[in-house]
This record gives sequence, C-alpha cells and structure tokens, in this order.
Amino acid sequence: MADLADFAAELLGAPLATVTVMDDDYQHFLSAHGVDLPGSPRDLSFCTHFMDEPGVSVVPDATADPRFAANPYVTGGFALRFYAGAPLVTPEGETLGSVCVYDTTAREGLTDVQRHGLEILAKAAMGRLDDRRAERAREEARAKNLAQLTESANRLRLLADAMPQMVWSTQPDGFHDYYNARWYEFTGLAAGSTDGEEWNGIFHPDDQERASLGWADCLATGNPYEIEYRLRRHDGIYRWVLGRALAVREGNGPITRWVGTCTDIHEQKLASEEREVVSQELSHRIKNIFSVISGLISLAAKKRPGMADAAADLRDRITALGRAHDFVRPHSAYSRRDVAPDSFHGLLAELFAPYDRIRIEGDDLPIDDRSATPVALLFHELATNATKYGALSADGGAVTVTIARGEGRATVRWTERGGPPVVAPGDHIGFGTQLVELSAVRQLGGEIRRDWRPDGLVVTLDVPLSAFDRG
Repeated sequence: MADLADFAAELLGAPLATVTVMDDDYQHFLSAHGVDLPGSPRDLSFCTHFMDEPGVSVVPDATADPRFAANPYVTGGFALRFYAGAPLVTPEGETLGSVCVYDTTAREGLTDVQRHGLEILAKAAMGRLDDRRAERAREEARAKNLAQLTESANRLRLLADAMPQMVWSTQPDGFHDYYNARWYEFTGLAAGSTDGEEWNGIFHPDDQERASLGWADCLATGNPYEIEYRLRRHDGIYRWVLGRALAVREGNGPITRWVGTCTDIHEQKLASEEREVVSQELSHRIKNIFSVISGLISLAAKKRPGMADAAADLRDRITALGRAHDFVRPHSAYSRRDVAPDSFHGLLAELFAPYDRIRIEGDDLPIDDRSATPVALLFHELATNATKYGALSADGGAVTVTIARGEGRATVRWTERGGPPVVAPGDHIGFGTQLVELSAVRQLGGEIRRDWRPDGLVVTLDVPLSAFDRG
C-alpha cells in the first residue's frame, strides 16, 4: 500500500497522503506519505464526513469550512488547509475508507487527471484490500482445515491405540509410515524403527518370503491382503498373527493409502492344529473301520466262493464311502485340498479317480457331509456299471457328467457315449438299481430317469438344492 500513498502525493504535488480504513472509533492508516502516525480518532478525520458521498470529495480551504475550522489538525502543528479523498468502496457498495491527499496550502480544486487518478488509486487500493481479505480467508480456512485434520488424526490415533489389534498404514507404494501403540507394545521396538521395509525383519524367517510376495502382489493389483504369518514378540517368541489390509481410494481413483491390521491368533492356531490332529486320528480310525469291514467281507467271501462277485462289489462301495468321508471331513490349513471340501465337482472328481474317461462339466454346487454318502453310492454304482457293461467297458467309450443349477433345484445328467449297443433291461430290478433308487429318491428326495438310448445310457437326476447342503 505504501506505493499508493506515495503516488497519490506525487499525483497532486502534495506533502501528505494516506490510505485509510475506518472502524467505529478510529481511522487506521494502511499506508502514509509524510505522516508518521498509525492513524487518528475517527471524530478528527476528514474522511468520516464523506463516507456516504460518491466520487472524489474536495475541501479547498479547511479554515473556511465550518466542519474543519476548529479541527486540531487544522489549527495545530499539521496546519492542514486542503483535502481531497477518493472512497474505498466494496463490490457490495460499502465504503471502508479513502485514499486521501492533504496540503498545507489552500487550493482551488483538482484537475480532471488528478480526480481520475485518485479514483484509479482508490480502486487499486480496494483491489489490494480484497486480495488481503481473500488471502486472510484462505489462511483461516487452511488453519481451520488443518485444525480439523489434526483433531481427526488425533481421534483416529487414540482409536487405533485403543484397539486390541496392531494397526498400521502405508503409502500407495507400500512404504510403512504408521504403526499404533499396540504394534510397538507387541514388538518391543522403538517408534519409527520398522518404517519402510524394516517391518519384514520381525517376521519368522520361514514366513518372510511368502508374506513379502503376497504383499507385492496386492500392491500391484490393489487386491485385499490377507495372510497368516509369525511375528517375533518383544520376548523373542514368535506368535501367529492374521495380517489384513485394504486399499483406500478417492472414489474410483488411484490408491491413496493402505490400512491394515495384525491380529494375534496364536491360541486359535494352536487349537486348530490340535483339532487337526484329532480329526486326522478320527479319520484314520474311520478308514481303519472301513478296512476292517472290507477285510471281513473278503474273509467271508473266501469261505463262500459263490459270494466273491457280491463281496467285491460291496468292498468297492465301502471304498467309495471312505473316499467321500475323507473329502468332506473338516480340514486344516495343512490337510486342506486345492478344492474346497464342500464342492460337488471336487467330490465327484475324488470318486471318479479310479476311473478313466469321465468328464465333469457345468455348475458347481455346495455339498455337505450328510449328502456325501448317497451321492458317493449313487455315482459309484453308475461308474461301476459303466465299467462292466457300458461306455467305460469299450476302449473308445466315455462318460460326461453335466451339472445345471436352477431355481431351487439342480439337474445332474450322466451321459454315456461310445460303448457297446445299449439294451434296456427287463422287469428285473437288481440290487444296484435299488441302491441308486434308494440314494436318489429316498435319501436325496430327488427324481431319477433312465433313457436307454442306442448310443449310450443317459441318467438324469433332478434334486432339490437343499438336499445337497443344509446351509
């Protein structure tokens, strides 16, 4: 503002000039030329008399003007005589102050250039005031936002420190830059010592590469991170934890941060391992029971040669039940298969392992331990018959099992191709047929249809979805 006061004095060839703003009681000098004062009382100000008047105001001789003749700045040391002022008007029409020029010698008035020049200076001063106000508003907004962010961060930090889990966050590239108090309490490390990549150093050596590769994949894909690994506690003992992390995004934009937790699951892990031991032992004993039963059947068949074929069929059925049992039993992380234990596709693949040329297509279905037994008996019977008499008895024969999931029901179709010519059986109903009916209709509550086509048998099973999985 100083240059504006200097220019105003130079424009009018006067010794004194100010850029002023008013409050209720005081006139403040934002800048001054030839005046070494911060301002003056409002009731002594020349400008206060012209606040409501538009355009440039002029007082040719203050001693001849009743409003100013007794003013101390006229009668005292300043000995003011001449005044000219251009108002500072906001866009809303409010007058804040003036660009003022004073002289100790009376004058006739202003030239057009001087009048216009003062108006331009007043607009320039108002523009600078607007800029100051806008910058002040921005600074206040920034300060307010910073205060809100700080308060929010403090609340989040307090919340994170109060959580039982270890909480951490990283920058978009995976650089770790925050851990809560629980992390440092668990690890016993100094604050900041595990920033960046240093966190990997407290993993169990056997888990470091696996955890690091999993984390790298998540950083590359943005997929959620979830993995179990062992962390070294402050006392040197490694404990199992479950690590999870999610990417934070701005809408659908790029990742701005990763936020994760480590949850101590050591006791649950040990309990799971103990359950796995018990489960394996129980499964082993059940398998032994199946083996004992098969052995008893074989022993009985030796004493009764006429029962050999029936005994072999019965042993095969018991083996199929054993396969079904082992597939659907609870598994731990160590014994878990690649296929989920509740997968219909997986169970059929397990049952058909001894057979060649059986392909499984279509929808997968959930299946539980209750339905595994009738499913095993039913499809073992179909596979056995296909091997003895149907498509699998010929070199070029094959079977396709197609699964289609519908509204509340599932259709499973067994289709044989490439076997010997098919002839529909007579009215005689064998044990195998009875077993299929028992499994499909009575135990699964479904319907079964057989189509003795010349090029191969087609068996269609229609079953409620609820029969496969108790949900």
